[in-house]
Amino acid sequence: MMPESSNPIPISALEHYAYCPRQCALIHIEQVWDENLYTMRGRDVHEHVHDDSSHEQAGVRLERSLPIWCRRLNLTGKADLVEFHGDCPYPVEYKSGRYRKGNPETIQLCAQALCLEEMFATSVPKGAIFWHGSRERQEIIFTDAMREHVEHITHQIREMLEQRITPPPVNDKRCDACSLKESCMPIVVAERQRFHRAAGNLFEM
Repeated sequence: MMPESSNPIPISALEHYAYCPRQCALIHIEQVWDENLYTMRGRDVHEHVHDDSSHEQAGVRLERSLPIWCRRLNLTGKADLVEFHGDCPYPVEYKSGRYRKGNPETIQLCAQALCLEEMFATSVPKGAIFWHGSRERQEIIFTDAMREHVEHITHQIREMLEQRITPPPVNDKRCDACSLKESCMPIVVAERQRFHRAAGNLFEM
């Protein structure tokens, strides 16, 4: 368990880190945030999801924008939607785009499951991601490997935040869809680093 003085890590940081550690650092260390088409669509979807806080449908209790936390990992955040099938929580994360295979979204969802397991002292074996653009709902099974990956990433983020380290840019295809591309300047920074490496090699004996 983390010490009480340690600041909690937002669950959203896990998705940011899984997508790109530099993006995570820019948002959560340097407080950089830029909007693009993808983030605006995402914000609109989440605002719509959070319209109703709690109701029941076909015998399933639905809790929207539910505050969640995990003291063991020192995580905190809000779940877009948690369905309660009897006493079993089932987290549902809403995404604005079309269905795609990927790791960052499932890591975020699994972190929500770990929070719900601690909060309700029960097992949360699965959840779902709803892709608003394609109206598809993908069920995710939370494997042991996925749970271990959540804990590993949480540890990496904690170290990064405590040491206030901003990793270098990746400068790959992930940058094209990133809202922080203008602030990150991946091409400029990567070229500068390449120049310094080349200059250093020039004077090696």
